[in-house]
Amino acid sequence: MKSGNHISDSGNPPNRLIQEKSPYLLQHAHNPVDWYPWGEEAFQKARLEDKPIFLSIGYSTCYWCHVMEREVFENETIAALMNDTVVSIKVDREERPDIDRIYMSALQAMTGSGGWPMSMFLTPDLKPFFGATYIPPMDQSGRPGFPQILERIKEVWTTDRAQVLEAGQRIGQYLQQITSTPSQPVDAGQSALDAGFEYFRRTYDSVNGGFGNTPKFPRPAVLNFLLRYHARTKNQQALEMTLQTLRAMARGGMYDHIGGGFHRYSTDERWHVPHFEKMLYDQAQLVISYLEAFQITHESLFADVARNVCEYVLRNLAHSEGGFFSAEDAESAPNASNPNQKEEGAFYVWTRREVEMLLPPGEAEVFVRHFGVEKNGNVLDDPHGVFAGKNVLHITATVGEVALQLGMNESDVATLLTSSRAKLHTIRNKRPRCHLDDKILTSWNGLMISALARASQVLGEQKFLDAAEKSARFILNHLLDVSSHTLRHRFRDGEARFEGQLDDHSFFIEALIDLYEASFNIDWLSEAITLADQMNRVFYDRENGGFFDTSGTDSSILVRTKEWYDGAEPSGNSIATLNLLRLTQFTNNAAYDQMARTSLRYFGEHLLKQPQATPQFLVALDASLSKPAQIIIVGVSGDAHTRLLLTEVHSRFVPNKVLLLADGANGEEYLSGYVPFISGLSMIDGKPAAYVCENFACQLPTSDPAMLAKLLDSIVLPVG
Repeated sequence: MKSGNHISDSGNPPNRLIQEKSPYLLQHAHNPVDWYPWGEEAFQKARLEDKPIFLSIGYSTCYWCHVMEREVFENETIAALMNDTVVSIKVDREERPDIDRIYMSALQAMTGSGGWPMSMFLTPDLKPFFGATYIPPMDQSGRPGFPQILERIKEVWTTDRAQVLEAGQRIGQYLQQITSTPSQPVDAGQSALDAGFEYFRRTYDSVNGGFGNTPKFPRPAVLNFLLRYHARTKNQQALEMTLQTLRAMARGGMYDHIGGGFHRYSTDERWHVPHFEKMLYDQAQLVISYLEAFQITHESLFADVARNVCEYVLRNLAHSEGGFFSAEDAESAPNASNPNQKEEGAFYVWTRREVEMLLPPGEAEVFVRHFGVEKNGNVLDDPHGVFAGKNVLHITATVGEVALQLGMNESDVATLLTSSRAKLHTIRNKRPRCHLDDKILTSWNGLMISALARASQVLGEQKFLDAAEKSARFILNHLLDVSSHTLRHRFRDGEARFEGQLDDHSFFIEALIDLYEASFNIDWLSEAITLADQMNRVFYDRENGGFFDTSGTDSSILVRTKEWYDGAEPSGNSIATLNLLRLTQFTNNAAYDQMARTSLRYFGEHLLKQPQATPQFLVALDASLSKPAQIIIVGVSGDAHTRLLLTEVHSRFVPNKVLLLADGANGEEYLSGYVPFISGLSMIDGKPAAYVCENFACQLPTSDPAMLAKLLDSIVLPVG
């Protein structure tokens, strides 16, 4: 699938960004601003000309980044002032999360909040001294415009340099402080899990689902934690909060009811009106949330959503050779006649008249009742008038309710809805599409590979496993540095670039483990162990515990951080810790277990004092407090009875377990090198058998799926 670079066609000659591969940087390649990419050329220019640096960080599907480009960076007068006053550097936060992480911390320290576009002013030695997010082109409601800020920056840089340097020094010291080692390691324990649950219980929206106020973000790490807390404690509220949130999101406009996939977040408390960009990392994590909900409830809704999100990714975000693109923008042209006029959600919204013209009358009536399509539009809070007369599809009446309203059979209503969605999907695809950010990030691909591997197990769809394996091979073929056996971060247009960070390694190692459990191809597990050993060598802090986010080889990065916050994506540290706990169960390697537990103690104070910030870390803590469990299937993977046993395993939610296959072939030989007793396990009377083991001590084997179900239920319970 190909996409344009979304380059501004302002007619200006290209600047240095034209040599870059980032779609975001290429969007700015024809700005009149004399942009530089991050690097020594820009730093040297700032030093030689004695100018401050203006650092602008964003990403290609960022709405306010587009606004600031149109209003500020394409303005000839403002650009001339920038070129005279500062050295301007443009960074794609998705290409360089290490740079973004440092300066976002600084911005939050300066202003109490953050976001993108990030607008930072730095000294030539890269220390930040002033920061903001979006800056308007002129004074607005008491906020200074960009020219006024530039004039003030020039004034203080020229007349009060000491004040600037002192501010930069203070922020630099703050960054060093927040990345320093905690006072002492702490064993968080069950109390941290309880504190996390209590926080999410207090902030839960019992009417609409989700947590906190608007805007509402899907934060899958919270759902991961709550489902495991339910499995541990049998607390029904933890389960119900999760299920209600997932159902509400699936009903709302956050979910694309025509083409599948989830938008970035909801602007209202009801999950109705979204910010329409679609991010790969959201799709990946939410697939797993819906799969786990399906394993617990067996409600078809959850399986259907997970399947449809996977289908969306394979259809819209897949590279032909494997690998997945990063995102689709929120904006597009309402019609092809004016491609440069972009509107939020234009690709996705409908008028009542369109629906009634495009569908037969009976079908249209079912559709508008089900999806709440109104004659004057259904967006109640529209301060910018973007959605006047438009409808964001959301389910306002169930299939049963529509059937009752119209005196129809439910099956007939469901058939008409399937037909109408397919018709409108075909018609919608003829509209001008949203910009596709077609860079391939190792970290986000790791998340998506895990999701597809898990989907292949739970939904029994071979094509999802095929796609996951194809993408893993793409990463290994194009983004693995063979000489160091470490990963690179970004691939685009034939170029693999940027040193892989902790997220890249931990997310991809998790994907390889998941691929082994889905396919039983021992090569995936072998590669996971090899990469984990390299990750430990490059990123692990052997003195204190925990993993650094970067290798420490780039001198332009002011401090070497250890991220612990689980936000829109889980932290690299939480996933690395979980990986080591899982690999301990595959290999019986005590060193992995020790490193994981040392890391949990290193971050223990954060888990106790800020559990709401560390939900995926709480998942790792839960795993560390549970009995190590291994499920070993003895039999050939393609055998029908082997599949019966595996189906029983995949049909239920059993956290904190690993799944192995002893098939008498190379895989068993490899595993027996780590866990010798596996080679002594055998089938029962020639039939495949399941062994349920805890800490490598196995119960009596069974070939009976019903007995296996009872054994699986017995290991859900944690220690004590």
